[in-house]
Amino acid sequence: MTSRSQLLGLAFAAADLLVEFDRDGMITLALGSSPCGTKPAETLVGKPMFKRLDGGGQAELRRALAGLQPGRRSDPLHVTLLCEGNLSRRLMMRLFRLPEDDSGISCAVIYEGPVTPYEALPPSMLSPDAFLERTHRALMGPGEEPDSLAVTFVDVLGLAETREDPAKYVRIQDRVASALREASVDGSSAARLTDERYALLRHADDRRDLADEVREAGLAEGVDLEVCGSDIELPGTAAPVQVLRALRLAVESCLKDGGLERPDLAFTACLMKTLEEADQFRAMVRQRRFDLHFQPIVDLTDGEITHFEALARFDKWGGPAETLRMAEELALIEGFDLAVADKAVTRLNRAGAGSLHLAVNVSGVSLAGDAYVQNLLRLTARTPAVRRRLIVEVTETATLADPAAANLRLAALREAGIRVYIDDFGSGSAGFDYLRKLSVDAVKIDGSLITDFEADARSRQVISHIVDLCRSMSLKVVAERVETEACRLALVELGVDMGQGYLFGKPTAEPIQSRGPIAARRVGTVEGWG
Repeated sequence: MTSRSQLLGLAFAAADLLVEFDRDGMITLALGSSPCGTKPAETLVGKPMFKRLDGGGQAELRRALAGLQPGRRSDPLHVTLLCEGNLSRRLMMRLFRLPEDDSGISCAVIYEGPVTPYEALPPSMLSPDAFLERTHRALMGPGEEPDSLAVTFVDVLGLAETREDPAKYVRIQDRVASALREASVDGSSAARLTDERYALLRHADDRRDLADEVREAGLAEGVDLEVCGSDIELPGTAAPVQVLRALRLAVESCLKDGGLERPDLAFTACLMKTLEEADQFRAMVRQRRFDLHFQPIVDLTDGEITHFEALARFDKWGGPAETLRMAEELALIEGFDLAVADKAVTRLNRAGAGSLHLAVNVSGVSLAGDAYVQNLLRLTARTPAVRRRLIVEVTETATLADPAAANLRLAALREAGIRVYIDDFGSGSAGFDYLRKLSVDAVKIDGSLITDFEADARSRQVISHIVDLCRSMSLKVVAERVETEACRLALVELGVDMGQGYLFGKPTAEPIQSRGPIAARRVGTVEGWG
Protein backbone atom coordinates (compact mmCIF):
# COMPACT_ATOMS: atom_id res chain seq x y z
CA MET A 1 0.00 0.00 0.00
CA THR A 2 1.67 3.26 -1.08
CA SER A 3 1.52 6.37 1.05
CA ARG A 4 -0.04 8.20 -1.94
CA SER A 5 -2.96 5.79 -2.13
CA GLN A 6 -3.40 6.01 1.64
CA LEU A 7 -3.52 9.79 1.49
CA LEU A 8 -6.03 9.69 -1.36
CA GLY A 9 -8.24 7.30 0.58
CA LEU A 10 -8.24 9.58 3.60
CA ALA A 11 -8.90 12.64 1.49
CA PHE A 12 -11.87 11.05 -0.27
CA ALA A 13 -13.28 10.10 3.13
CA ALA A 14 -13.85 13.82 3.70
CA ALA A 15 -14.38 15.25 0.20
CA ASP A 16 -16.26 14.62 -3.06
CA LEU A 17 -13.67 16.21 -5.32
CA LEU A 18 -9.96 17.02 -5.01
CA VAL A 19 -8.50 19.81 -7.16
CA GLU A 20 -5.08 21.41 -7.49
CA PHE A 21 -4.42 24.64 -9.37
CA ASP A 22 -1.31 26.69 -10.04
CA ARG A 23 -0.44 30.33 -9.38
CA ASP A 24 -2.21 31.37 -12.58
CA GLY A 25 -5.41 29.65 -11.44
CA MET A 26 -5.17 26.81 -13.99
CA ILE A 27 -6.40 23.43 -12.76
CA THR A 28 -3.56 20.87 -12.84
CA LEU A 29 -5.27 17.93 -11.10
CA ALA A 30 -8.88 16.88 -10.56
CA LEU A 31 -9.93 13.60 -8.92
CA GLY A 32 -13.22 12.33 -7.58
CA SER A 33 -16.88 12.77 -8.32
CA SER A 34 -17.75 14.91 -11.33
CA PRO A 35 -19.25 18.20 -10.13
CA CYS A 36 -22.04 18.36 -12.69
CA GLY A 37 -22.34 14.70 -13.65
CA THR A 38 -21.93 15.13 -17.41
CA LYS A 39 -18.18 14.58 -17.80
CA PRO A 40 -15.41 12.98 -15.71
CA ALA A 41 -13.74 15.21 -13.13
CA GLU A 42 -10.45 14.88 -15.05
CA THR A 43 -11.87 17.05 -17.85
CA LEU A 44 -11.47 20.06 -15.53
CA VAL A 45 -7.67 19.86 -15.94
CA GLY A 46 -6.30 22.71 -18.02
CA LYS A 47 -9.24 24.97 -17.35
CA PRO A 48 -9.15 28.16 -15.25
CA MET A 49 -10.29 27.68 -11.65
CA PHE A 50 -11.80 31.12 -11.27
CA LYS A 51 -14.03 30.86 -14.32
CA ARG A 52 -15.61 27.73 -12.86
CA LEU A 53 -17.23 29.91 -10.15
CA ASP A 54 -19.84 32.64 -10.35
CA GLY A 55 -18.94 36.26 -9.62
CA GLY A 56 -19.47 36.09 -5.87
CA GLY A 57 -17.54 32.83 -5.63
CA GLN A 58 -14.62 34.28 -7.57
CA ALA A 59 -14.42 37.19 -5.14
CA GLU A 60 -14.54 34.82 -2.14
CA LEU A 61 -11.80 32.63 -3.63
CA ARG A 62 -9.51 35.60 -4.32
CA ARG A 63 -9.94 36.88 -0.76
CA ALA A 64 -9.18 33.42 0.65
CA LEU A 65 -6.05 33.06 -1.48
CA ALA A 66 -4.81 36.49 -0.44
CA GLY A 67 -4.91 35.46 3.23
CA LEU A 68 -3.83 31.81 2.84
CA GLN A 69 -0.75 30.96 4.91
CA PRO A 70 1.52 28.00 4.02
CA GLY A 71 0.66 24.97 6.14
CA ARG A 72 -2.77 26.31 7.16
CA ARG A 73 -6.21 25.50 5.80
CA SER A 74 -8.55 28.27 4.73
CA ASP A 75 -11.92 28.88 6.32
CA PRO A 76 -14.79 27.13 4.48
CA LEU A 77 -15.84 28.88 1.26
CA HIS A 78 -19.49 28.42 0.28
CA VAL A 79 -19.67 29.17 -3.45
CA THR A 80 -21.52 28.29 -6.65
CA LEU A 81 -19.84 26.21 -9.35
CA LEU A 82 -20.92 26.89 -12.93
CA CYS A 83 -21.76 23.93 -15.18
CA GLU A 84 -22.62 23.68 -18.85
CA GLY A 85 -26.16 24.34 -20.04
CA ASN A 86 -26.87 27.15 -17.52
CA LEU A 87 -26.64 24.73 -14.59
CA SER A 88 -24.87 25.19 -11.27
CA ARG A 89 -24.06 23.46 -8.02
CA ARG A 90 -23.51 24.78 -4.51
CA LEU A 91 -20.36 23.54 -2.82
CA MET A 92 -18.02 24.07 0.12
CA MET A 93 -14.28 24.46 -0.53
CA ARG A 94 -11.26 24.34 1.80
CA LEU A 95 -7.87 25.49 0.47
CA PHE A 96 -4.40 24.38 1.57
CA ARG A 97 -0.89 25.41 0.54
CA LEU A 98 2.00 23.08 1.41
CA PRO A 99 4.73 24.81 3.46
CA GLU A 100 7.50 23.40 1.26
CA ASP A 101 5.80 24.21 -2.06
CA ASP A 102 3.99 27.48 -2.64
CA SER A 103 3.61 26.97 -6.39
CA GLY A 104 0.22 25.27 -6.17
CA ILE A 105 -2.97 25.22 -4.13
CA SER A 106 -4.77 22.07 -2.97
CA CYS A 107 -8.55 22.26 -2.73
CA ALA A 108 -11.03 19.82 -1.14
CA VAL A 109 -14.63 20.16 -2.36
CA ILE A 110 -17.84 18.92 -0.70
CA TYR A 111 -21.10 19.22 -2.65
CA GLU A 112 -23.85 20.95 -0.68
CA GLY A 113 -26.73 20.28 -3.02
CA PRO A 114 -27.79 18.82 -6.37
CA VAL A 115 -27.20 20.31 -9.80
CA THR A 116 -29.82 23.03 -10.38
CA PRO A 117 -30.57 25.74 -12.97
CA TYR A 118 -28.25 28.68 -12.41
CA GLU A 119 -29.69 31.95 -11.24
CA ALA A 120 -26.95 34.56 -11.31
CA LEU A 121 -26.51 36.62 -8.18
CA PRO A 122 -25.52 40.25 -8.65
CA PRO A 123 -21.72 40.66 -8.74
CA SER A 124 -20.02 40.30 -5.35
CA MET A 125 -23.25 39.60 -3.47
CA LEU A 126 -22.55 37.16 -0.64
CA SER A 127 -24.39 33.90 -0.11
CA PRO A 128 -26.20 33.50 3.25
CA ASP A 129 -23.38 31.33 4.63
CA ALA A 130 -20.72 33.75 3.46
CA PHE A 131 -22.65 36.65 4.99
CA LEU A 132 -22.77 34.92 8.37
CA GLU A 133 -19.06 34.15 8.10
CA ARG A 134 -18.33 37.81 7.29
CA THR A 135 -20.40 38.92 10.29
CA HIS A 136 -18.55 36.39 12.45
CA ARG A 137 -15.19 37.88 11.44
CA ALA A 138 -16.43 41.41 12.10
CA LEU A 139 -17.72 40.58 15.58
CA MET A 140 -14.97 38.22 16.73
CA GLY A 141 -11.97 39.91 15.14
CA PRO A 142 -10.11 43.03 16.28
CA GLY A 143 -11.57 46.44 15.58
CA GLU A 144 -15.33 46.75 15.56
CA GLU A 145 -17.35 46.51 18.77
CA PRO A 146 -20.69 44.66 18.51
CA ASP A 147 -22.72 47.70 19.50
CA SER A 148 -21.17 49.72 16.65
CA LEU A 149 -22.63 47.33 14.06
CA ALA A 150 -26.10 46.58 12.79
CA VAL A 151 -27.70 44.16 10.35
CA THR A 152 -30.40 45.43 8.03
CA PHE A 153 -32.84 43.14 6.21
CA VAL A 154 -34.21 44.70 3.03
CA ASP A 155 -37.26 43.29 1.24
CA VAL A 156 -37.56 44.32 -2.43
CA LEU A 157 -41.12 43.40 -3.41
CA GLY A 158 -41.88 43.27 -7.10
CA LEU A 159 -38.32 42.43 -8.15
CA ALA A 160 -39.19 38.85 -9.12
CA GLU A 161 -42.01 40.13 -11.35
CA THR A 162 -39.45 41.64 -13.76
CA ARG A 163 -38.16 38.17 -14.74
CA GLU A 164 -40.19 38.31 -17.95
CA ASP A 165 -37.55 40.74 -19.23
CA PRO A 166 -34.29 38.92 -18.28
CA ALA A 167 -32.03 41.79 -19.30
CA LYS A 168 -33.96 44.29 -17.18
CA TYR A 169 -34.12 41.80 -14.30
CA VAL A 170 -30.32 41.49 -14.25
CA ARG A 171 -29.83 45.28 -14.54
CA ILE A 172 -32.16 45.97 -11.60
CA GLN A 173 -30.41 43.31 -9.51
CA ASP A 174 -27.10 44.96 -10.30
CA ARG A 175 -28.39 48.38 -9.25
CA VAL A 176 -29.95 47.06 -6.03
CA ALA A 177 -26.79 45.13 -5.21
CA SER A 178 -24.61 48.20 -5.82
CA ALA A 179 -26.75 50.34 -3.51
CA LEU A 180 -26.64 47.76 -0.70
CA ARG A 181 -22.93 47.01 -1.06
CA GLU A 182 -22.11 50.70 -0.92
CA ALA A 183 -24.08 51.03 2.33
CA SER A 184 -22.40 48.00 3.95
CA VAL A 185 -19.63 48.33 6.49
CA ASP A 186 -16.78 47.58 4.10
CA GLY A 187 -18.38 47.94 0.69
CA SER A 188 -18.81 44.18 0.24
CA SER A 189 -20.81 42.85 3.22
CA ALA A 190 -24.20 42.52 1.54
CA ALA A 191 -26.00 39.26 0.74
CA ARG A 192 -29.00 38.10 -1.23
CA LEU A 193 -30.94 35.67 0.97
CA THR A 194 -33.95 34.95 -1.26
CA ASP A 195 -35.44 36.25 -4.52
CA GLU A 196 -36.66 39.41 -2.82
CA ARG A 197 -34.81 39.64 0.49
CA TYR A 198 -31.34 41.04 1.10
CA ALA A 199 -29.22 41.56 4.21
CA LEU A 200 -26.23 43.78 4.90
CA LEU A 201 -23.83 44.48 7.74
CA ARG A 202 -23.49 48.21 8.33
CA HIS A 203 -22.41 50.79 10.90
CA ALA A 204 -25.09 51.31 13.54
CA ASP A 205 -24.87 55.12 13.25
CA ASP A 206 -25.43 55.07 9.47
CA ARG A 207 -28.84 56.69 9.06
CA ARG A 208 -29.16 56.74 5.29
CA ASP A 209 -32.56 55.82 3.85
CA LEU A 210 -31.77 52.47 2.28
CA ALA A 211 -35.36 51.86 1.21
CA ASP A 212 -35.36 55.12 -0.74
CA GLU A 213 -32.01 54.32 -2.40
CA VAL A 214 -33.25 50.89 -3.51
CA ARG A 215 -36.49 52.41 -4.86
CA GLU A 216 -34.38 54.88 -6.86
CA ALA A 217 -32.40 51.93 -8.27
CA GLY A 218 -35.65 50.43 -9.53
CA LEU A 219 -36.97 53.72 -10.95
CA ALA A 220 -33.74 54.08 -12.96
CA GLU A 221 -34.96 51.02 -14.89
CA GLY A 222 -38.55 52.17 -15.01
CA VAL A 223 -39.78 49.83 -12.26
CA ASP A 224 -41.58 51.01 -9.11
CA LEU A 225 -40.34 48.66 -6.39
CA GLU A 226 -41.97 48.34 -3.00
CA VAL A 227 -39.14 48.35 -0.47
CA CYS A 228 -39.21 47.87 3.28
CA GLY A 229 -36.46 47.21 5.77
CA SER A 230 -35.90 46.14 9.35
CA ASP A 231 -32.84 46.92 11.44
CA ILE A 232 -31.08 44.84 14.07
CA GLU A 233 -28.57 46.70 16.20
CA LEU A 234 -26.11 44.10 17.48
CA PRO A 235 -26.03 44.62 21.26
CA GLY A 236 -22.70 45.02 22.99
CA THR A 237 -24.24 43.76 26.24
CA ALA A 238 -24.36 40.17 24.95
CA ALA A 239 -21.35 38.03 24.09
CA PRO A 240 -20.56 38.05 20.34
CA VAL A 241 -21.05 34.26 20.16
CA GLN A 242 -24.59 34.66 21.50
CA VAL A 243 -25.35 37.45 19.04
CA LEU A 244 -24.01 35.35 16.17
CA ARG A 245 -26.11 32.34 17.11
CA ALA A 246 -29.27 34.44 17.27
CA LEU A 247 -28.46 36.02 13.90
CA ARG A 248 -27.84 32.61 12.33
CA LEU A 249 -31.20 31.35 13.56
CA ALA A 250 -32.93 34.45 12.18
CA VAL A 251 -31.24 34.08 8.78
CA GLU A 252 -32.12 30.38 8.64
CA SER A 253 -35.74 31.31 9.34
CA CYS A 254 -35.65 33.76 6.42
CA LEU A 255 -34.58 30.94 4.11
CA LYS A 256 -37.39 28.57 5.09
CA ASP A 257 -40.54 28.24 3.01
CA GLY A 258 -42.64 31.33 3.62
CA GLY A 259 -39.73 33.19 5.18
CA LEU A 260 -40.28 35.72 7.95
CA GLU A 261 -42.32 38.87 8.10
CA ARG A 262 -40.13 40.52 10.73
CA PRO A 263 -36.54 39.21 10.92
CA ASP A 264 -35.74 41.85 13.54
CA LEU A 265 -38.36 40.43 15.90
CA ALA A 266 -37.14 36.90 15.18
CA PHE A 267 -33.59 37.96 16.06
CA THR A 268 -34.71 39.54 19.32
CA ALA A 269 -36.64 36.41 20.27
CA CYS A 270 -33.69 34.18 19.30
CA LEU A 271 -31.26 36.31 21.30
CA MET A 272 -33.45 36.24 24.42
CA LYS A 273 -33.83 32.48 24.07
CA THR A 274 -30.07 32.07 23.56
CA LEU A 275 -29.23 34.11 26.65
CA GLU A 276 -31.71 32.09 28.70
CA GLU A 277 -30.35 28.78 27.38
CA ALA A 278 -26.78 29.86 28.14
CA ASP A 279 -27.67 30.70 31.75
CA GLN A 280 -29.54 27.41 32.17
CA PHE A 281 -26.67 25.43 30.66
CA ARG A 282 -24.11 27.05 32.98
CA ALA A 283 -26.30 26.20 35.96
CA MET A 284 -26.73 22.62 34.76
CA VAL A 285 -22.96 22.19 34.44
CA ARG A 286 -22.23 23.88 37.75
CA GLN A 287 -24.73 21.67 39.58
CA ARG A 288 -23.73 18.55 37.58
CA ARG A 289 -27.38 17.98 36.56
CA PHE A 290 -26.56 15.48 33.84
CA ASP A 291 -25.82 11.76 33.83
CA LEU A 292 -23.15 9.61 32.28
CA HIS A 293 -24.09 6.41 30.49
CA PHE A 294 -21.44 3.89 29.54
CA GLN A 295 -21.07 1.99 26.25
CA PRO A 296 -18.51 -0.83 25.95
CA ILE A 297 -15.61 -0.90 23.50
CA VAL A 298 -14.41 -4.45 22.90
CA ASP A 299 -11.54 -6.33 21.32
CA LEU A 300 -12.98 -7.42 17.97
CA THR A 301 -11.08 -10.72 18.00
CA ASP A 302 -12.03 -12.15 21.39
CA GLY A 303 -14.92 -9.89 22.49
CA GLU A 304 -13.20 -8.82 25.72
CA ILE A 305 -14.17 -5.34 26.93
CA THR A 306 -11.21 -2.95 26.78
CA HIS A 307 -12.95 0.16 28.15
CA PHE A 308 -16.22 2.14 28.14
CA GLU A 309 -17.08 5.48 26.56
CA ALA A 310 -18.81 7.91 28.95
CA LEU A 311 -21.74 9.52 27.11
CA ALA A 312 -23.65 12.52 28.45
CA ARG A 313 -27.41 12.26 28.99
CA PHE A 314 -29.67 15.20 29.86
CA ASP A 315 -33.12 15.38 31.45
CA LYS A 316 -34.52 18.45 29.66
CA TRP A 317 -32.09 19.46 26.96
CA GLY A 318 -33.07 17.02 24.24
CA GLY A 319 -30.52 15.10 22.19
CA PRO A 320 -26.89 15.22 23.37
CA ALA A 321 -25.53 16.11 19.92
CA GLU A 322 -27.79 19.16 19.59
CA THR A 323 -27.10 20.30 23.15
CA LEU A 324 -23.34 20.03 22.77
CA ARG A 325 -23.38 21.86 19.45
CA MET A 326 -25.15 24.70 21.22
CA ALA A 327 -22.52 24.65 23.98
CA GLU A 328 -19.73 24.90 21.41
CA GLU A 329 -21.46 27.76 19.60
CA LEU A 330 -21.86 29.68 22.88
CA ALA A 331 -18.30 28.99 24.09
CA LEU A 332 -19.62 26.96 27.05
CA ILE A 333 -18.12 23.62 26.07
CA GLU A 334 -14.88 23.82 28.07
CA GLY A 335 -16.70 23.87 31.40
CA PHE A 336 -18.88 20.99 30.29
CA ASP A 337 -15.95 18.90 29.05
CA LEU A 338 -14.28 19.32 32.43
CA ALA A 339 -17.52 18.46 34.27
CA VAL A 340 -17.76 15.20 32.29
CA ALA A 341 -14.13 14.40 33.13
CA ASP A 342 -14.84 15.18 36.81
CA LYS A 343 -17.76 12.73 36.87
CA ALA A 344 -15.72 10.08 35.07
CA VAL A 345 -12.80 10.40 37.49
CA THR A 346 -15.22 10.16 40.42
CA ARG A 347 -16.59 6.94 38.92
CA LEU A 348 -13.07 5.54 38.46
CA ASN A 349 -12.29 6.32 42.10
CA ARG A 350 -15.32 4.40 43.37
CA ALA A 351 -14.59 1.32 45.44
CA GLY A 352 -14.34 -1.80 43.32
CA ALA A 353 -13.67 0.09 40.07
CA GLY A 354 -10.03 -0.91 39.83
CA SER A 355 -10.46 -2.72 36.51
CA LEU A 356 -12.70 -0.07 34.92
CA HIS A 357 -11.29 2.06 32.06
CA LEU A 358 -13.24 5.08 30.77
CA ALA A 359 -13.03 7.37 27.73
CA VAL A 360 -14.29 10.97 27.82
CA ASN A 361 -14.66 13.42 24.95
CA VAL A 362 -12.99 16.79 24.64
CA SER A 363 -13.85 19.41 22.04
CA GLY A 364 -11.16 21.17 20.05
CA VAL A 365 -12.45 24.38 21.65
CA SER A 366 -11.39 23.11 25.09
CA LEU A 367 -7.85 22.50 23.84
CA ALA A 368 -7.42 26.11 22.70
CA GLY A 369 -6.10 27.04 26.16
CA ASP A 370 -4.35 25.42 29.11
CA ALA A 371 -7.29 25.30 31.52
CA TYR A 372 -8.78 21.94 30.53
CA VAL A 373 -5.52 19.98 30.70
CA GLN A 374 -4.38 21.69 33.89
CA ASN A 375 -7.69 20.99 35.62
CA LEU A 376 -7.80 17.37 34.44
CA LEU A 377 -4.29 16.77 35.80
CA ARG A 378 -5.32 18.44 39.05
CA LEU A 379 -8.40 16.18 39.30
CA THR A 380 -6.20 13.09 39.02
CA ALA A 381 -3.16 14.33 40.94
CA ARG A 382 -3.97 12.38 44.13
CA THR A 383 -4.75 9.15 42.29
CA PRO A 384 -2.14 8.76 39.55
CA ALA A 385 -3.23 5.15 38.97
CA VAL A 386 -6.57 6.50 37.70
CA ARG A 387 -4.75 8.31 34.89
CA ARG A 388 -3.76 4.97 33.38
CA ARG A 389 -7.46 4.03 33.23
CA LEU A 390 -8.58 7.25 31.55
CA ILE A 391 -8.78 8.03 27.82
CA VAL A 392 -9.42 11.43 26.24
CA GLU A 393 -11.06 11.41 22.79
CA VAL A 394 -10.50 14.57 20.74
CA THR A 395 -13.65 15.27 18.73
CA GLU A 396 -13.87 17.02 15.36
CA THR A 397 -17.08 18.95 16.03
CA ALA A 398 -15.02 22.13 16.40
CA THR A 399 -11.69 22.34 14.56
CA LEU A 400 -8.52 22.93 16.55
CA ALA A 401 -7.41 26.52 15.98
CA ASP A 402 -3.74 25.75 16.76
CA PRO A 403 -2.92 22.03 16.42
CA ALA A 404 0.73 22.52 17.47
CA ALA A 405 -0.26 24.14 20.77
CA ALA A 406 -2.99 21.53 21.32
CA ASN A 407 -0.43 18.77 20.75
CA LEU A 408 1.75 20.14 23.55
CA ARG A 409 -1.25 20.07 25.89
CA LEU A 410 -2.16 16.52 24.87
CA ALA A 411 1.49 15.50 25.33
CA ALA A 412 1.20 16.55 28.97
CA LEU A 413 -1.76 14.18 29.37
CA ARG A 414 0.08 11.30 27.71
CA GLU A 415 3.16 11.88 29.85
CA ALA A 416 0.90 11.58 32.89
CA GLY A 417 -0.40 8.21 31.60
CA ILE A 418 -3.71 9.37 30.08
CA ARG A 419 -4.25 7.92 26.61
CA VAL A 420 -5.42 10.14 23.73
CA TYR A 421 -7.64 9.07 20.81
CA ILE A 422 -8.82 10.93 17.70
CA ASP A 423 -12.61 10.55 17.59
CA ASP A 424 -14.97 10.42 14.57
CA PHE A 425 -12.10 9.98 12.10
CA GLY A 426 -13.34 10.24 8.50
CA SER A 427 -16.44 12.31 9.25
CA GLY A 428 -14.88 15.59 8.15
CA SER A 429 -11.78 17.23 6.75
CA ALA A 430 -10.01 17.88 10.08
CA GLY A 431 -9.34 14.24 11.04
CA PHE A 432 -6.35 13.73 8.77
CA ASP A 433 -4.96 17.11 9.88
CA TYR A 434 -5.19 15.86 13.48
CA LEU A 435 -3.43 12.63 12.56
CA ARG A 436 -0.54 14.56 11.04
CA LYS A 437 -0.17 17.06 13.86
CA LEU A 438 -1.24 15.30 17.07
CA SER A 439 0.67 12.55 18.88
CA VAL A 440 -2.04 10.07 19.89
CA ASP A 441 -2.54 6.43 20.84
CA ALA A 442 -5.49 5.40 18.68
CA VAL A 443 -8.00 6.47 16.03
CA LYS A 444 -11.78 5.91 16.13
CA ILE A 445 -13.32 5.50 12.68
CA ASP A 446 -16.61 7.39 12.41
CA GLY A 447 -19.73 5.22 12.34
CA SER A 448 -20.92 6.78 9.08
CA LEU A 449 -18.15 4.85 7.31
CA ILE A 450 -18.93 1.60 9.13
CA THR A 451 -22.68 1.36 8.52
CA ASP A 452 -23.21 -1.25 5.79
CA PHE A 453 -19.60 -0.81 4.71
CA GLU A 454 -19.23 -4.50 3.88
CA ALA A 455 -21.53 -3.87 0.89
CA ASP A 456 -19.85 -0.59 -0.07
CA ALA A 457 -16.55 -1.16 -1.85
CA ARG A 458 -15.47 2.48 -1.61
CA SER A 459 -16.03 2.72 2.16
CA ARG A 460 -14.24 -0.59 2.62
CA GLN A 461 -11.26 0.74 0.67
CA VAL A 462 -11.17 3.95 2.72
CA ILE A 463 -11.22 1.95 5.97
CA SER A 464 -8.45 -0.27 4.65
CA HIS A 465 -6.35 2.82 3.90
CA ILE A 466 -6.98 4.20 7.40
CA VAL A 467 -5.98 0.90 9.04
CA ASP A 468 -2.80 0.60 6.96
CA LEU A 469 -1.79 4.17 7.75
CA CYS A 470 -2.46 3.72 11.47
CA ARG A 471 -0.46 0.47 11.46
CA SER A 472 2.51 2.34 9.96
CA MET A 473 2.23 4.83 12.85
CA SER A 474 1.78 2.12 15.54
CA LEU A 475 -1.73 3.34 16.37
CA LYS A 476 -4.69 1.23 17.45
CA VAL A 477 -7.91 1.46 15.43
CA VAL A 478 -11.46 1.49 16.84
CA ALA A 479 -14.61 1.21 14.72
CA GLU A 480 -17.85 2.87 15.81
CA ARG A 481 -21.40 1.68 15.09
CA VAL A 482 -20.68 -2.05 14.81
CA GLU A 483 -24.14 -3.61 14.77
CA THR A 484 -23.88 -7.01 13.09
CA GLU A 485 -21.68 -10.08 13.36
CA ALA A 486 -20.93 -9.83 9.63
CA CYS A 487 -19.64 -6.30 10.15
CA ARG A 488 -17.42 -7.44 13.05
CA LEU A 489 -15.89 -10.24 10.96
CA ALA A 490 -15.24 -7.90 8.02
CA LEU A 491 -13.52 -5.39 10.32
CA VAL A 492 -11.36 -8.12 11.82
CA GLU A 493 -10.33 -9.12 8.29
CA LEU A 494 -9.27 -5.51 7.61
CA GLY A 495 -7.22 -5.39 10.80
CA VAL A 496 -9.39 -3.13 12.98
CA ASP A 497 -8.53 -3.70 16.66
CA MET A 498 -11.61 -2.66 18.63
CA GLY A 499 -15.30 -1.99 18.08
CA GLN A 500 -18.19 -0.10 19.64
CA GLY A 501 -21.87 -0.51 18.85
CA TYR A 502 -25.14 -2.26 19.57
CA LEU A 503 -23.60 -5.64 18.75
CA PHE A 504 -21.69 -5.35 22.02
CA GLY A 505 -24.10 -3.32 24.13
CA LYS A 506 -26.17 -0.17 24.47
CA PRO A 507 -25.12 2.73 26.71
CA THR A 508 -26.25 1.93 30.27
CA ALA A 509 -26.37 3.86 33.53
CA GLU A 510 -23.71 1.56 34.98
CA PRO A 511 -20.85 -0.15 33.12
CA ILE A 512 -21.82 -3.78 32.45
CA GLN A 513 -18.57 -5.68 32.29
CA SER A 514 -19.85 -8.83 30.60
CA ARG A 515 -17.49 -10.90 28.49
CA GLY A 516 -17.78 -11.82 24.82
CA PRO A 517 -19.87 -10.23 22.05
CA ILE A 518 -23.60 -9.89 22.56
CA ALA A 519 -25.87 -11.50 19.93
CA ALA A 520 -26.20 -9.32 16.85
CA ARG A 521 -29.17 -6.99 16.62
CA ARG A 522 -29.74 -3.95 14.48
CA VAL A 523 -31.68 -1.45 16.54
CA GLY A 524 -30.56 1.87 15.10
CA THR A 525 -28.00 4.52 15.87
CA VAL A 526 -27.17 5.97 19.25
CA GLU A 527 -27.04 9.73 19.52
CA GLY A 528 -24.36 10.67 22.00
CA TRP A 529 -21.52 13.04 22.73
CA GLY A 530 -18.96 11.09 20.74
